[in-house]
Amino acid sequence: MIPSVSERRQYYANPAIRKRLADFLGGEPPDHTTAVFFSPGTEWESGYRSPHPFTDWAEWLDLGAELNRSLWDTQSLVAHLDIEYVNFDFPAHPYLAAERIFACQQPVVGAVQSLLAECGIAPLHLLTGRGHHFVWRMDRSTPAFARLRGLGWMANSLRRLYAYHRGPVGETVPPDFGAAFSGLGLVMEYLAQRVKVLSAPECSLPVELAAIEAGGGRRGREVIAVDITEYADPLSTRVIRMPFSVYLKPWQQRYLLGDPTLAALEPIFLIPLQGISLREGLTIRRDSQAVQELAARVSTAIPDASEGMESLIQTYRQSALARFHTWFHSQDHDAESDWPATYDQTPFAMLPPCAGHILTVPNDLLLRPGCVERVVRVLLSLGWHPRHIAGLIRSKYEHDHSWGRQWTDSDPATRADFYARVFTGAFVTGVDDLVDFNCQSAREEGLCFVENCRENLAPFRTSLIHRKHYERLGCRPFNRLFLSTEHS
Repeated sequence: MIPSVSERRQYYANPAIRKRLADFLGGEPPDHTTAVFFSPGTEWESGYRSPHPFTDWAEWLDLGAELNRSLWDTQSLVAHLDIEYVNFDFPAHPYLAAERIFACQQPVVGAVQSLLAECGIAPLHLLTGRGHHFVWRMDRSTPAFARLRGLGWMANSLRRLYAYHRGPVGETVPPDFGAAFSGLGLVMEYLAQRVKVLSAPECSLPVELAAIEAGGGRRGREVIAVDITEYADPLSTRVIRMPFSVYLKPWQQRYLLGDPTLAALEPIFLIPLQGISLREGLTIRRDSQAVQELAARVSTAIPDASEGMESLIQTYRQSALARFHTWFHSQDHDAESDWPATYDQTPFAMLPPCAGHILTVPNDLLLRPGCVERVVRVLLSLGWHPRHIAGLIRSKYEHDHSWGRQWTDSDPATRADFYARVFTGAFVTGVDDLVDFNCQSAREEGLCFVENCRENLAPFRTSLIHRKHYERLGCRPFNRLFLSTEHS
């Protein structure tokens, strides 16, 4: 049962809770935080896309809100890695079988901790409703920040967005922060790949780089997501759940879980796993009094890991993924004025019907990572350069497909680049072996959209494997992109 507003108000009145919230914000609100804004949620909506100035802080504490801080910070670049369990068929499962779903994540969590420790990074480790968050920061004055700024590649549209998109009291993202956040996204992509490679052989569930559908079992289609998708969006739009906040996501998803399930749920609070075991954390997080006692003896300040990040950045720069990133950015999208003669002329008849359907009905299919992955794989198999694949996806995002507020304060070019880069990069570096790039897997994943389809994904998979083997990825000039699937 969800705590009442009065119970949540009393909980937030505890001085230890207030202190831990302030620690995570980088200072006491409303005047001394380094976080630029916060986003409060209720039991009816998440509020992620509703930034508030800290002059509103006390009001939302009185309302017992779920609390999220901006990833955007005035003094530091904040790094965040999200590990979570996702069930596409039984969304209530993580709340009803918490011990199981957290046990399933342990190989992934262990890989994160091991890889970060190798670099000397000791993150703040948070236990959420469905998984784990790892958070650390780099001060703006450090060499690590400067290196990330140098790595960053930003679309011109993202630069323009940062110039006009303002925070709740008129702030704009400084150019060095925008560039460093883009560079951080490249390094976090590398870290996520390493986590997947290290943990997948030990994990009982598929490990994916986003919430990507997998084949189902008796508990439905379930995966462990190493979710780095926040790096697909502008720094100014993303938030992180706050430790010692109430956790209201199940109630925000009542349309999925149903009232009978919600009535049976115990309260959930976000807590740090500091000085306690996972088993202890799973017990403490459901007990308001135990959570308040924990708050009196732990810290939630985001640790400075600038030196450790230099080591991680250096490892990334020597990697095959970094070389791929250089190749990825060696081409650009076609100019928007040219789309009627280029991307808009893509003949879907040459594509398997499932990929053609995704591109024909992009809202909301082209927002789903598993669907974007299908499009990327198919077009790679036809010789498209991944940057032009991103250009085609961007064109679908920017055309009128009744997107509503989907792209308000977001950048379609950056989102398209992110997905094309991540999915191609995983294949190029061997992290993705295309084991599920076939029709049977598509049906099991729920990503087969055409009844009585006579097409077969096997030739596209074979073509893609051959292209990689013979170093012919992205080898066709654009005016030959629409030719047959025969090897160049």
